Amino acid sequence: MRIYIAASWKHQHAVEMLTDLLEIRGHTILSWIREGRPEEAFLSQKELKGFIESPEGSRVFNFCIDSVTSADLIIYIGPSGCDAWAEIGAAYGSKIPVFGLLAKAEQVGLMRHMIKDWYRSISELMAAVDAIK
Repeated sequence: MRIYIAASWKHQHAVEMLTDLLEIRGHTILSWIREGRPEEAFLSQKELKGFIESPEGSRVFNFCIDSVTSADLIIYIGPSGCDAWAEIGAAYGSKIPVFGLLAKAEQVGLMRHMIKDWYRSISELMAAVDAIK
């Protein structure tokens, strides 16, 4: 199955660990971390604006949009910011199922209904992914 993990850069290590767990099970991960640049998380606002407006920024954006609208499943790791929620919206509009890993301090309101199922632990989430045929 082709899976995209929508999350904030602050969850980089969690995304990498979840990627490893899913790849061991034979899934293909459409990874924005591999496609992007980890150092983006540490750019100043001015540097980030330059990256966003650059050809490289456009390439990473296109990768993310193409991935979230064509994957078999999206996994959301919360709490994350507006970019991850924009990806959830694009996936929802494309009828791609979204599983969410619920975290304390998740601030989304009514739009939480775009996530098909919420899980409270990695083990619950992995069991749900394993159950998809």
